[in-house]
This record gives sequence, structure tokens and C-alpha cells, in this order.
Amino acid sequence: MFAERYWRSRYGLDLYMRDYPAASGPARLPVICLHGLTRTARDFEDVAPWLAAQGRSVLVPDIRGRGRSGRDPDAMNYQVRTYARDILEMMDTIGMRRAVFLGTSMGGLITMAAAALRSEAVAAAILNDVGPEISSVGLKRIAGYAGKAVELRTWEDAVARVRQTMGDAFPDYQERDWQAFARRTFREGPDGAPQLDYDLDIAKPIMAGRVRTSSWIAWFMFRRLACRRPTLLIRGAISDLITAEIAGRMQKAAPTLRIVEVARIGHAPMLTEPAATEGISCFLNMVA
Repeated sequence: MFAERYWRSRYGLDLYMRDYPAASGPARLPVICLHGLTRTARDFEDVAPWLAAQGRSVLVPDIRGRGRSGRDPDAMNYQVRTYARDILEMMDTIGMRRAVFLGTSMGGLITMAAAALRSEAVAAAILNDVGPEISSVGLKRIAGYAGKAVELRTWEDAVARVRQTMGDAFPDYQERDWQAFARRTFREGPDGAPQLDYDLDIAKPIMAGRVRTSSWIAWFMFRRLACRRPTLLIRGAISDLITAEIAGRMQKAAPTLRIVEVARIGHAPMLTEPAATEGISCFLNMVA
């Protein structure tokens, strides 16, 4: 079970989070789970309770413009630096000084930015299929669907849609997996039809060229993150965003980086895969 909470951002938006209480036992560092570009807190509906059962409180926000968080009237605020400030303000609101950050895709970029803005806030980091460099192939694929309106009449249509856009990333998914994925991707509209659960304007900074495949600033932030605290990279073995070559460059830049590869999964692992859960458990056992 989780509590539903809101906080007010400095830009005046009401932002939403799920708050999973820690199971009883010795106090351990909390975990903040951050979702990807077009995703919501629902992506962690299996992972968050599992983490909480290990004695860690878990916060899972809907990043601005997604899910139950407010929509920004200025689309150019839909950028990583803004998101990172939102998360630090969330921590301030509830009096949380430090946490383990677990970020999927865009959530990992938010993690790097948060560490750059306030180093002491990020005690350890788990980057899920993301880094300071991303493949142009994966970025082009994401740009092909992010921010594009879709008209769906039934949940069967929604399942067909996610299977079409994400099928290559999850070749072993069965029907029940796609149904769950669709429910995490869309919300039910007033007429019962599935609707995208994010502001279509979140893609405008990408379309405006504000997102690059790599930059020296991104590498600087990554080195600052991974060389100063325990950091784990989880990579989908068939990811089109973080290739094996990119992961190798990340390892070279930060020799203490730990890497776990999830077989037959692309971008991005859902973190319920056995290799991912084992990797996360071992990693978290090394931090307080």
C-alpha cells in the first residue's frame, strides 16, 4: 500500500507522488524511483513494494506533465534540470536529506542532474538503461512516438499500440505482460477509452533540438555522479539506447561503476526481471 501525496513546485505546479512506507526493521536509506520520458509512477508498482519490504521507504513521483502531476503551461520547462529541481524540492518538503536514486531512462538523467545540483542528496544511484551518451537510433525511435496523439477506442487497441511500439524491446512478452504495459502507459478517459497519460508538449524540447545524444556536460555530470558514490548501471542486452559500446565507455570513465545486463530485454528493463532484481538487491546491500 502507498499514500498519495502532493507538493507544490517553485513554478506553482502541484506535483504528485506515491509514498510507500518501509517495512519494520533497522532504518535504511530511502529510495526515490524516477520514471522515463512518457511514463508514470505506475511503472514502479511492482518494484516499489518490493523495495519497501526490504526496509526502505520509497517515493515514486509523477514527473511534471505526467500522470497526476500538473501540466506546465510553458513546454520549455519540460527539461531535465527543471525535473531535478522538482525532485530536490520534493525532498525538502518531506524533510528527506539523502536517498538512493533509481532512475529509468530520463529518470537516470534526472539523477545525474540532481547530483550536480546537490551532491549530498544522492547517496547512491541506479541508472536503468541510460547514461551520458545515448544512441541516435534509440533517440530517433523515441522521438517517433513521444508527443504524438493517438486515438484509441478500446483497451485492446491500447495493447496493440504498445506491442507495436515496444515489441522489439520485449520479444518474450506474453499477452498478460502487454496488458499490464498498456495499463501503465494509458489512463482511462471519461468515456472509458484509453488516453495517453502525459502532456503531449513534453516532446517539444526534443523537437526543438534541446536533447543531444551526448555532450561534455553530460559526461562531466556522469563522472561526478559515478566516481563519488556507489553507482549501478542496469542495461537491456538488446537496448537501442545504451549499446554495449556506450556501456564500455561509461565503465572506462568510472571504473567503479557496476554493470548488470538483462538478457533479451531492450529499452528499458522493467526491473522485475530476475537479473535486475538480483543486481539491485546486491547493490543495495552494499549501501546503508
